[in-house]
Amino acid sequence: MIKIAIIGGSGFDEPEFLHETKSVKIGTPFGHLSADPIIGKLDSTEVVLLNRHGKGHRIAPGQVNYRANIWAMKELGVTHIIATTACGSLREEIEPGHLVFPHQLIDWTKNRKSTFHEGDQVAHISMADPFCDRLRSILIGAAREQGIKFHSNGVVITIEGPRFSTRAESNMFRLLGADIINMSTSPEAALAREAGICYAAVAMSTDYDCWRHSEEPVTWDMIVATMKKNVSNVKKIFMASIPSVSFENCDCRNALDCALV
Repeated sequence: MIKIAIIGGSGFDEPEFLHETKSVKIGTPFGHLSADPIIGKLDSTEVVLLNRHGKGHRIAPGQVNYRANIWAMKELGVTHIIATTACGSLREEIEPGHLVFPHQLIDWTKNRKSTFHEGDQVAHISMADPFCDRLRSILIGAAREQGIKFHSNGVVITIEGPRFSTRAESNMFRLLGADIINMSTSPEAALAREAGICYAAVAMSTDYDCWRHSEEPVTWDMIVATMKKNVSNVKKIFMASIPSVSFENCDCRNALDCALV
């Protein structure tokens, strides 16, 4: 049975596009979730909403309990995760307001737990292709049908935060080949792969980071203003794409089979 989780920030934990909603409490071996998940239905598909940063954006990116969040999704029977994330653009052509469906990831974080397997068990999980291509294709098709401006590929680099980049760092990330920058995709994507859950992201470009000298350096107010404009477009994509998700034998689900030592 298909069950889809939407993990994001403020604006994506409101269940107005779902019916038969209820809030649930769930414990994990890794501690507390960011918030109580909300479960509802979109047509006949079960959907779980989880606010990554907690109500009121009270949890900094580096303090999010990613392991608890993803473990809980697995316990709830989630088969697919669609993650929403604000991002800074590192490319001229990715304008603020555009959406990006990243296909690759650079992890520049320093202090986050990135595996469920510790102690006597090691999991060398493959992350060559960190996002589920099948799920990405469905989201891209929905964006195209809705006439929303988007980029079908992109390399996202995740930094520790919560501070924004220096100009030198921003330019370095461009040289590394990153197209967009955020603070939340790692280790979320890797943990989803360990859990056998298909994972794809909808990244909302809110600014030009600080590499572009003709623009003002990014501020939180700038991000919030652009995100508010993007939220309705992303919800349109959800409503158009979620009924199309099917349960196929995806490699994402079997990644752990040959990863455990």
